[in-house]
Amino acid sequence: MPGSKEIRNKIKSVQNTRKITKAMEMVAASKMRKAQERMRAGRPYGEKIRTICANLSHANPEYRHPFLVPHGELKRVGVVIVTTDKGLCGGLNTNLLRMVLMKMREWSDQKIESQVVAIGNKGLGFFSRAGAKIVSHVTHLGDTPHLEQLIGPLKVQLDAFTSGEVDAVYLCYNKFVNTMKQEPQLLQLLPLTDDRMERTDPSHDWDYVYEPDAATVLDDLLLRYVESVIYQAVAENMSCEQSARMVAMKAASDNAKKVIDDLQLTYNKARQAGITKELSEIVGGAAAV
Repeated sequence: MPGSKEIRNKIKSVQNTRKITKAMEMVAASKMRKAQERMRAGRPYGEKIRTICANLSHANPEYRHPFLVPHGELKRVGVVIVTTDKGLCGGLNTNLLRMVLMKMREWSDQKIESQVVAIGNKGLGFFSRAGAKIVSHVTHLGDTPHLEQLIGPLKVQLDAFTSGEVDAVYLCYNKFVNTMKQEPQLLQLLPLTDDRMERTDPSHDWDYVYEPDAATVLDDLLLRYVESVIYQAVAENMSCEQSARMVAMKAASDNAKKVIDDLQLTYNKARQAGITKELSEIVGGAAAV
C-alpha cells in the first residue's frame, strides 16, 4: 500500500485537475448558449434564400446555372470537411473523420479521386497525416464564424466544380440535434439536387422581373445560397463543439470526484493502519517492561 504522503499528493493533483475541468465545463456552457443562438438565427436566412433560388430556377428554365447541371459519371469529387480547431470535445471529430475516411475509401475502390478542403485544425491535421490531397484550408476561426474567412478556401472547390475538375462536391459536418446528441452529416453540396431545389408551392408559377438579367441574378443568388449552407454548417459544428466539450468536461469532473473519493478512502485506511501499528508497538513495549 502506498504511503500517506504519496496518497495526499495524488489527491491534491486530482483536485487541481478537477478545478480545471470544472472551469472548462462552465466556459463551454456559456459559449454553447451563444453558439446555439447564432446557429438558430442563421437557419431562417438559409431557408429563405433556398426558397427564392428554387423558385427562380424553375421560373427561368432556359438558363441553367453550372451548380444545377450534373456532370455525369463521377471521376473526381471534392470534399469540404468542417471540424473543430481544438480538442477535449469527446468523440465529436473522431466520429466525423471516421465516416469521411470510410466514404473516401469507397470512392477509392471505385477509382474515384478525391480532394479535400479542410475547415478546422483537427481535419487539416488528420488528412495531412492520411496523405489526402488538400487543395485549401482555413483554421483558427475562433468562437464566431466569419463568412470572409470561409469564402477563399471554398471558392477553390466551387471553381473546380464549375471548370469540370471535380464532378461533385460533398459537405461533411456535425449537425446539432440537442445538447447530448450530435450527428455527423455527409451531404451533396454540388450539383444542387432536385429535392434541394424543390419549390414550396409547385402548383404556383412565379413570374419575376429581373434586373439586370436572369443569368446575373441566378449566379449571385446560387453562390450566396452555397455560401450560406457552408456558414450554417460551420455554425452548427461550433454549437456541437461547445455542447460536446461541456458534456466531456462534466464527465471528467465527475470521474475526478470518484477518484478523489477512492483515494481518500485509501488514505484513511493507510492512516488507520499506521495508528494501529503505533498502538501495537506501544502496548508491546509496555508489556515487555
